[in-house]
Amino acid sequence: MELRQLQYFLKVAQKEHVTKAAEELHVAQSAVSRQIHLLEQELGIDLFMQKGRNLHLTPVGQLFCKRVESILKDLDRSVAEIHEFLNPERGEIRIGFPNSVGTHLIPTIVAEFRRHYPHVKFRFKQGMYPSLIKDVLSGEVDLAFISPCPDSDEQLIGDVVMTEELFAILPQNHPLAQEKIIRLEQLKDEQFVLFSPGYSLRPIVWQACLKAGFTPQIAFEGGETDTIRGLVAAGMGVSLLPEMALFPTNSLQPAQVRVEAPAVTRTIGLIHRSDGRLPLVARSFRAFLLTYFRTRQNNTPVGS
Repeated sequence: MELRQLQYFLKVAQKEHVTKAAEELHVAQSAVSRQIHLLEQELGIDLFMQKGRNLHLTPVGQLFCKRVESILKDLDRSVAEIHEFLNPERGEIRIGFPNSVGTHLIPTIVAEFRRHYPHVKFRFKQGMYPSLIKDVLSGEVDLAFISPCPDSDEQLIGDVVMTEELFAILPQNHPLAQEKIIRLEQLKDEQFVLFSPGYSLRPIVWQACLKAGFTPQIAFEGGETDTIRGLVAAGMGVSLLPEMALFPTNSLQPAQVRVEAPAVTRTIGLIHRSDGRLPLVARSFRAFLLTYFRTRQNNTPVGS
C-alpha cells in the first residue's frame, strides 16, 4: 500500500468522481483509476460503487475513509512539526474562535504576537461552542477561544484567560439610555434581540433574565454581533453584549449601560487537546497568550 494510493483514494471519496479528482490532483484520470484498482485488489474489497455518473463509498469504504483521513492528517502534522522543530518561528498556528471575539480580540493578540514572531502564519476557523470543541478534538485547530470555558474534560485542557462583563445595549432614544447603571428587571417588558440557539451568549443572557424574574420576549435572533448591535440601534429591541463586542464598526450605535441585580459576566477560555500533541509553534502561542492575559488582568481592558 502506497501513500499515493491513499491520497488518490481520499480525493476520489471527496469529489465522488475520478475525473474531478484527477483534475485537482493534476494527474491523468487513468493513473487515479489504476491506483484505486490496485488498492482495492490489495485490500480485497470494493471501496466504491457506481451511482449514475458518480462514485459513492461502500459501507466498508466509508470506514476505511475515516481511517485514511486521520492517517493523512497525522502525517501532515508530523511533517509540519519537523519544519517547526527546525525553525519554530516560521510555523503555522490554527486557531478557532466564536464570532463575539473575532472583531477585536483576535486581531489584537495576533498583531501583538507577530511583532515578536513576524514569520508565523495563522489559519483561522470561526464557529459556535459545539463546533469549536469538535474542531479541537479532531485536530482541525490547535487552540480555540471558547466561552464559557468548559468544565473538566479528560480530552481537553482549558484555561480561563478572562472574565468579561456584559452590558445592556439600548436604542439611543430609550428612556434608560442615559442611565449609568440599571437593574436587569427594568428590561422585563422589552423586546430582546438575541443570539440564535447554539451560540454560547444566548444561555448566559437567558439565565440572567430568569434570575432577574422574567423570561425575555424575543423580537429577533441572529448570529452576528454587528447585526444584533445594529438592530438594537435601529430601535428593534434591547440586548446584552460583552464589552469587547461593543467596539463601534459604523455610525449607527446603540447606547450601552452597566447592569446589576444580577451583574452578568462570561468567562473566555483557551482550550487544546490533552494528549500532548500541540505543535511547538502553538505551544509558544499558548504560553504567550497566558502571559498576555495574566499581565492585563488587573490593568487595562484587552486591546485598549
